[in-house]
Amino acid sequence: MIPQYLFDLAADILARAQAQGLKLVTAESCTGGLVGGCFTEVPGSSKAFDRGFATYSNEAKRDHLGVPKTLLKEHGAVSEPVARAMATGALEVSGCDVSVAITGIAGPGGAGPGKPAGLVHFAAARKGGDVVHERHEFGDLGRSVVREKSVEVALKLIKTLI
Repeated sequence: MIPQYLFDLAADILARAQAQGLKLVTAESCTGGLVGGCFTEVPGSSKAFDRGFATYSNEAKRDHLGVPKTLLKEHGAVSEPVARAMATGALEVSGCDVSVAITGIAGPGGAGPGKPAGLVHFAAARKGGDVVHERHEFGDLGRSVVREKSVEVALKLIKTLI
């Protein structure tokens, strides 16, 4: 269950984006579209939120966002380079102005050497600007908690670019 404060944060972001004439796009893996869901919970969200990509598999990351196969092979899906490629790819394929990307291990499985459950990489990009990245290790708190915390970080990160 997504808490109300995240919907309120999404509404604030949408209002700021609309005031600046910006269109938003999301590229989500471990959150499976929850950030986009927060945006679309807000009435009138289509004035600023254009689309969201739920790219859970490596194939989806490649096919829909243009993440290079070599990048996925060299760094793995849960990595800074892939998060950055997801954010820039979302901008390129959508024509939007601001993107946020999330890729991580919600747990309880999926962890590996150097990549514990609860590890999530975030990237946000604004057309014509730099890509910002954040890495968070939430710990093995369970899927729901990691996903909720990831939505919060993603929303706060995109807010910094608006």
